Amino acid sequence: MQENKMGVMPVNRLLISMSAPMMLSMMVQALYNVVDSVFVARIEEDALTAVSMAFPLQMVMMAMGIGMGVGVNALLSRALGEKDFDQVNKAATNGIFLSILNYTLFLIVGLTLVEPFYRVQTDNENIISYGVTYLSICCCISFGIYSQIIFERLMQSTGKTFYNMISQGTGAILNMILDPIFIFGLLGFPRLGIAGAAIATVTGQITAGILSAVFNLKYNHEISLSFHGFRPDLNTIGYIYKVGIPSIIMQSIGSVMVFGMNKILGKFSSTAVAVFGVYFKLQSFVFMPVFGLNNGVIPIVAYNYGASRGRRMRETIRLAIIYAASIMTAGTLLFELIPGQLFSMFNASDHMLSMGIPALRIIALHFPIASVCIILGTVFQSLGNGVYTMITSIMRQIVVLLPAAFLLSLTGNVNNIWWSFPIAEIASLTVTLFFYTRINRDVISRIPEGVS
Repeated sequence: MQENKMGVMPVNRLLISMSAPMMLSMMVQALYNVVDSVFVARIEEDALTAVSMAFPLQMVMMAMGIGMGVGVNALLSRALGEKDFDQVNKAATNGIFLSILNYTLFLIVGLTLVEPFYRVQTDNENIISYGVTYLSICCCISFGIYSQIIFERLMQSTGKTFYNMISQGTGAILNMILDPIFIFGLLGFPRLGIAGAAIATVTGQITAGILSAVFNLKYNHEISLSFHGFRPDLNTIGYIYKVGIPSIIMQSIGSVMVFGMNKILGKFSSTAVAVFGVYFKLQSFVFMPVFGLNNGVIPIVAYNYGASRGRRMRETIRLAIIYAASIMTAGTLLFELIPGQLFSMFNASDHMLSMGIPALRIIALHFPIASVCIILGTVFQSLGNGVYTMITSIMRQIVVLLPAAFLLSLTGNVNNIWWSFPIAEIASLTVTLFFYTRINRDVISRIPEGVS
């Protein structure tokens, strides 16, 4: 077969061509996340708080799919670099099989655990009612998001990220269109309230999943998707989760962090929880493009690792850090200059504004530091050392951030809690640089230069 572009195209052009479509689609995804909450906030603040409290479980749901997808991506791209096409197809079919198992798990969660999940966080019956309605729908109809994740990862592994931009963008735009129609009962549809927000979300996910599957079957000729005589391959699944479990744990730790922060902030007021939820929606505008950049970095680094082309690997890492730091710095400036205008999109009361403006300004200070940690963490995953990324995530979000937030909460001033984010990111950077020095010495520096 002809050499894949990840081994021959100039690195800067390759990184841009691989990442730009994903960055654009991630920006659309971020916009849809914000628009979703903007409409929910117009029901009432309790509805916005309920959606904010749903986020930890939704993060676990996404973590299971994305972490598995990271493992499939790394294995498949490396197998392409090694020209092992039997392994390429095993990675793809076993990844689809694992996606079905993930959906089954969260169907059970949606039917049994949603109400207890909310009651652990609050005793406000109005918030619980909103939350159970919203989250039950998102969990029980999560087959759309799992099909979207796996099929988009297969396209990404072979460098066809343009099609992911179409599928993600279509799903997100459809969600944004359906949100006001289903929530407020426009165009003759019944007024569904917060259930309408959930239905719009899963409809967009199902649409994106179908499109991704069609694109794979029609355009992704480097992968042969055949389940004739399929049996789960334990060696393939083992490698997928060797790389993917650290990513799953890392993102699940994020859900623990959000859950813990909700508990800490809930002692001040439900408005504080809503502020934190709004921050998470807004910060996606900054982080999502960097995650889109990551989606370009992983297959390039993994492919050239498999092909023993060290110069291309190092150039990819250098450029990715420069681009990520630029994006994050721009995000910091945005949060510092117009925090009030950002919060006003969510129908914020004066009380919410007084709490939200300093929150955005303080938390945003850690964005440029986070850019380096994110890119280097992606490099660890690409080289099959996702455990390093997991350790740094645990260090940041559990070992440092939550204890710091709790101790700062004892001052009685909710604004002091936000300083836990910059504190935790500095600790994360220290550990990340230590691990990168180690992996550069033991792995990257030993790879032949190869062609440029």
